[in-house]
Parts: sequence; C-alpha cells; structure tokens
Amino acid sequence: MSTQINYSNAHITFIGGGNMGRALISGLLANGFEANQLSVVEANASTAIGLHQDFGVQVIGALDQIAFDFSKNNVVVMAIKPQDFNIVAKGLSAKLKHATAPGPLILSIAAGIRIKDMSRWLDHERCVRAMPNTPALIGKGMTGLFADAAVNDADRALAQTICTAVGQAVWVPEEKLMDAVTAVSGSGPAYVFAFLEAMQASGEKLGLDAVTARKLAYATLEGATQLAHNSDEHAGVLRERVTSKGGTTAAALEVMQEHGWQNILEKAIDAASARGKAMGDELGQS
Repeated sequence: MSTQINYSNAHITFIGGGNMGRALISGLLANGFEANQLSVVEANASTAIGLHQDFGVQVIGALDQIAFDFSKNNVVVMAIKPQDFNIVAKGLSAKLKHATAPGPLILSIAAGIRIKDMSRWLDHERCVRAMPNTPALIGKGMTGLFADAAVNDADRALAQTICTAVGQAVWVPEEKLMDAVTAVSGSGPAYVFAFLEAMQASGEKLGLDAVTARKLAYATLEGATQLAHNSDEHAGVLRERVTSKGGTTAAALEVMQEHGWQNILEKAIDAASARGKAMGDELGQS
C-alpha cells in the first residue's frame, strides 16, 4: 500500500470470497490493511469459515445482512461471476440508497460487465471496472482498470491500491480497450500454460523423462521472461540475439514461421477480444 496515502478510514466489503476475492484479501492484509477493515459476503458455509479462520475478517452470510458504516470510505469489490452480477447488483442497490453522498466506491472484477450496465443496475455512478488475471493468486497478477469521469483521482488511487496488492495494474483510457486487456492478460495465462504443455510434451517425445522436460520448459520460460523484464530492449531484439544463423534456434523459428504461429496467436487473441465484447453485449441486455 502506498505510504503517501492513508487508507485507515477505508472499509472494503467483498461480495464473493472465491479464489480472486481470497487473493485480494490476503494481498491487502500483507500490504498494510487491518482485518477489521475487510468484510466478505459469502453464502457458502465452508468457504466463509475458512475466510474467517485464515484472515480474521468479518464474514457476512447474505447480501441483505450488510450494514455499511457510512462514516467510513467504503469500497465494495464485486468478486462474483458475470452471470450473477445483475441480480446481486440490484440487491445491493437497496443498500446504496441509504448511503450518504457519494456512497461506496464499487470495484468490479467480473469479466464483461460494462460501467453503464453496472451503474444502471446499482443506480450508482462511483464505479470502477477491473480485469485481473490468475497469477494474482501468487501476488504476480496483472490488472487492467477503467473508470469514467464520475470517478475522481482519489477513487482511482484507492482502486489501484486494492488491485496492486496482488501484482501490477494499468489504466486504459477507453472502456472498449478492456476487451483487449481481457484477451491479452486476462486470458493470457491460459496461452502460456498451453505453450508450456507443448514444450514439455515435445521434450518427452525427444526422450526426456516428464520431470526433466517439465523443469527445462518451466525454468526456461521463467528465466526468459525475467530477462525480458529486466531489459530495455524490444523482445524482438532479444530473440535475434539468441538466434544464430544456421543454428538450432533458427531451425526451430523457421518452422514456427512456416506454420504462421504469430498469425495464429493474433487470431486467438482477436477471438478472445471479440468474445469479451459479445459477453458485454449479452450481459448488458437485462
């Protein structure tokens, strides 16, 4: 948490205590928030017990049991499935009607839910849309953020503080770019896992045992990624440095280029972005 901003008066209520909600709670506690600043609405009894035992946070069994203290700077993190958002938001709306202006900051991490629909269902304008990814579970997440003019700089800073408790965050200037964020980083871990699967499988086909092939593939990807992170040069330059003319790397890349691997990946990411837009259209019809 930033040392320049004091969030001691903030209270964060999570709607949903699943994997991403749990990751954010853990990250916030590790970054200066106190357990009494966090609450979770979680209907599943075993999940609720685990959250309380592991983090000491208040767990609320149902949405209608929320009792906001409006003397606090309240944040509500909508950590629920997109298909559940409409019903939950309309239920939460009744609570927000009693808020003193400007009411809680709403931070949604539900894929595909647009600000205009979120605001309409909640009857509330202080909303931020976020798209995290699963490496947040180990504090290495990447989150894209968008908010419109109804959200001021202080609210943006608070939303970013919450998201960076589990990794890094970037803001995009237009909401339509959240579909690109979803396609590149939200879905991105799956592309990487598929690549790792293929690398390990190839190593095994060449005679390596599964443990050795896995270690070689995973460590190579981790090391290459860190090398790229620590370099100011474009990834293409780094690739060229590894590729000696007529060598083994050149032979491999030539096959990848012949089969249009980059075009395949671009089409895949385009498809993910298009699906994100379609989800937003579908979910916003209600």
